[in-house]
Amino acid sequence: MSMVRALGLTALAVVVALPVAAQGIPKAQSPEEVGFLSTRLKRLSDRINEGVKNNELPGAVVLIARNGKIVMFDSFGFRDKDAKVPMTNDTIFRIASMTKPIVTVGAMMLAEEGKLSLADPVSKYIPAFAETKVSVQKKLADGTVEMSLEPQARPMTIQDLMRHTSGLTYGANGSNPVKQSYLDMKVATPDQTNADMVAKLAKLALLYQPGTTWEYSHSTDVLGRVIEVVSGLPLDKYIEERITKPLKLGDTAFEASADKKDRGARPQKEGPKNELPLIPDITFKATWKSGGGGMVSTAADYARFLQMFANGGQLDGVRLISRKTIDLMTADHLSPDTKMGEDMWRFEALEPSRRMGQGFGLGFAVRNDQGRNPLHGSPNDYYWGGAYGTYFWHDPRERMYVVFMMQSMTARLPYRYLMRELVYQALVN
Repeated sequence: MSMVRALGLTALAVVVALPVAAQGIPKAQSPEEVGFLSTRLKRLSDRINEGVKNNELPGAVVLIARNGKIVMFDSFGFRDKDAKVPMTNDTIFRIASMTKPIVTVGAMMLAEEGKLSLADPVSKYIPAFAETKVSVQKKLADGTVEMSLEPQARPMTIQDLMRHTSGLTYGANGSNPVKQSYLDMKVATPDQTNADMVAKLAKLALLYQPGTTWEYSHSTDVLGRVIEVVSGLPLDKYIEERITKPLKLGDTAFEASADKKDRGARPQKEGPKNELPLIPDITFKATWKSGGGGMVSTAADYARFLQMFANGGQLDGVRLISRKTIDLMTADHLSPDTKMGEDMWRFEALEPSRRMGQGFGLGFAVRNDQGRNPLHGSPNDYYWGGAYGTYFWHDPRERMYVVFMMQSMTARLPYRYLMRELVYQALVN
């Protein structure tokens, strides 16, 4: 399939043949074959093209699959808007936190081999966490905040790392003494090893008692270090040998090789200051292999990863995990009394809370109920996205998954919402 649609003077939508990485996922003969209406899918294409024309985003790649067949695999706008290079289906993106599901699968594979247990304390593998204290803050009468430290009521576990109830957090300026300490300690500097990063974290206070509070955090980075300790391999080598090579994810890694540099998506100037967001080039090679956000990928590669889930843990004769492991990963692991971290309102409609009809599994958020959430979806669908604009969800009830790739930090939430609305309105059977 090759087709170029001209859309005004500033936007292009380019559809190219499926790259090698998508082999094994056949294309539907038509959208109608798998329950979509072509005329309604055009609404999605038109809206993205409109967004490109109006400078909402530089470009994007959309891949929709249902019943194991690709129904839409289209590119929109520009891979590099300044250079007027059109987007193509094989464009490589920084996927940020969409790294987390891949790394979590890597840890679940070790659990299936009996090399670790989700109930294990993290200190079994990283002893320094046995002594990590918990911050307790008390507001005084004069409005100042007094902070003291107390021992962990119960140890942080591997499950806590996977579901973000570890008590860890991310660094942020001034919002909280613990979060500020992450910046002061330079926890997220790229010129360190995973062992270095974890050693820093273990010296800092936890924001909450383990198991009590959902707080999006460096938890999956720590999980990446656990994988290294258990497997004896650097995280990037373990992911390559155990996941990306077996699944034939040829463009998924912690950095792209130099010969792929021109395939990298570039952001455009955005935000109130109209400046380029700080998104690393796809070939940038950090010493720190962040299990929480360090990888690059393509829409086709990530689709193969999701097809493995859709197939019950295997793809093209290669099995990574069992059907029951997927059941465990996609269940809600937050108890009714799990609190939300004080800053977690920023996840808006994506918030994993009972109020929003959602929870969190092992590596991604899950939907519990049809109602209360303003976004389209089904009970038991699961999803996550990356800070640089990428997003996916898998709806097992509808036998469908969607991969949306772009590099825009400003447009990421509006377009995640749009994608939900415009994909489901096109699904009629």
